[in-house]
Amino acid sequence: MSTMNPLAPVPRGTPAVVLLSGGLDSATVLAMATQAGYAVNALTFRYGQRHGVEIARATALAAHWKVARHVVADIDLRLFGGSALTADIAVPKHDDVSAIGAGIPVTYVPARNTIFLSFALAWAETLDAQDICIGVNALDYSGYPDCRPEYIAAFERMANLATKAGVEGRTQLRIRTPLMQMTKADIIRAGRALGVDYAMTVSCYDPAADGTACARCDACLLRAKGFAEADAR
Repeated sequence: MSTMNPLAPVPRGTPAVVLLSGGLDSATVLAMATQAGYAVNALTFRYGQRHGVEIARATALAAHWKVARHVVADIDLRLFGGSALTADIAVPKHDDVSAIGAGIPVTYVPARNTIFLSFALAWAETLDAQDICIGVNALDYSGYPDCRPEYIAAFERMANLATKAGVEGRTQLRIRTPLMQMTKADIIRAGRALGVDYAMTVSCYDPAADGTACARCDACLLRAKGFAEADAR
């Protein structure tokens, strides 16, 4: 196993669900899970996000890494709004990463990771899969409350109380977060070591119609900062 991969090796073909958005982080987790030996069942969401281009990127990544199955689930979070990604609310733009404010930004989608992980949990139970992999990160992130270690630990406890597999003791579900304590630069270095082609990914919250990144939203700025730092050493 590569020392750049925090996921321990498993018997080849062990099923896992990997949340795959088409972004930099989830592409890295996909590579890590594949290299660790998992049979990856990739789960992507079409949830009414303005950056819907990520779905095509996720599909291409799933094909490239030869996943066991790729499902695109349709759920329309525009019904509720409340986020610049799902409602007619401007995505904040800045000229420099230092201008990104503190607190929870307007690009936070209410309960998004809880919804996504719930779908992943349902699929994992039908697959008899013990592991769900998600690319949340507690260091270089935008302040989202559902990316924190304590949130992931709480969801994992709930998952093992709320499923037949967990209650019967057949499966002890685990939420794998291999990127949790990595900087964006660390993630990029790890992904490159595993052969990730980041040109296949998209991070922008507000891309042009042709998918061109805006280069000024929080996601674009954090991505650029990560590549700059990764190439600096």
